Amino acid sequence: MFEGSMVAIVTPFKKGKVDEKALQGLIEWQIKEGTDAIVPCGTTGESATLDYDEHYRVIEITVKKVAGRVPVIAGTGANSTDEAIMITKEAKRLGADGALLVSPYYNKPTQEGIYLHYKAIAQELKGFPLVLYNVPGRTASNILPSTVARLAEIKNIVAIKEASGDMRQVSELIRLCGRKLTVLSGDDFTTFPLYALGGRGSISVSANVAPALQARMWDAFREGDWEEARRLHYQLEPLNKAMFLETNPIPAKTALAMMGKIKEELRLPLCRMADVNRKKLREVLKSYKLI
Repeated sequence: MFEGSMVAIVTPFKKGKVDEKALQGLIEWQIKEGTDAIVPCGTTGESATLDYDEHYRVIEITVKKVAGRVPVIAGTGANSTDEAIMITKEAKRLGADGALLVSPYYNKPTQEGIYLHYKAIAQELKGFPLVLYNVPGRTASNILPSTVARLAEIKNIVAIKEASGDMRQVSELIRLCGRKLTVLSGDDFTTFPLYALGGRGSISVSANVAPALQARMWDAFREGDWEEARRLHYQLEPLNKAMFLETNPIPAKTALAMMGKIKEELRLPLCRMADVNRKKLREVLKSYKLI
């Protein structure tokens, strides 16, 4: 249901508030550059520092600006199951096409707890497409392939954003789930290898800065031009590295500010990029002719 080159879009701020005009501009640019879906309010969208009203407003703006041209997959995850259900229901009401739900973080549930968490959300949101999100580096727990395979039996759990970076795990995941579940890359460094194993798209940080290159890599792969897809993978490698010079989304937002697309503003505890890394980032952006 969801496939292709998708962007985990940043949330622009201006004087402490969501910069709605800048967000609309980013969305329009992403669609024109070939992005296949917009994913607001994820980790890259600084969801952890948005209050509920802001969270819902960002989803609402995205849905209205996209106007059905591509899917909107709203980030609605939480480490409380009841809270995740509440946010997901509101995203559905606002017109999102699906929800991206990060695995519960900090409280470190068991595999059974993770399964029951997602099962409860799916039961409350019957008919609404849900995307699992596995990012052990952020959550301190890993959704094992065996757990994903159980969840893939639930009809409205349609995909997983896999950001473990472990290709052996990805291989087992795709082997166990087959066509029951779409596997999406959540780690820009491993997007092309994940495609080769059977993945059907990515939810990308780097697409914030170079959406056309990300889209072209997916298009080339989908059309069977593996050589071109591989070439684009290597072309994107320095940019992918630069996007993680510091904690995401610090480099992505700094880059977009350098490109003149947003104000350079983050919310504490995220802070201004260190000068030494800003210099490195600027040089990478120049090499791609982005500034």
